[in-house]
Amino acid sequence: MQQAQETSMGLKLALAWAFVGIPLAWGVIQTLINAMKLFQ
Repeated sequence: MQQAQETSMGLKLALAWAFVGIPLAWGVIQTLINAMKLFQ
């Protein structure tokens, strides 16, 4: 029972990080792309 709870919690944690991290990474990439335009 304990192992199943730990696995479930790990999955939820990974999904939460993905939910926040993917849009965050997208925003950082877009910002860098736009900033590169300023220095050309």
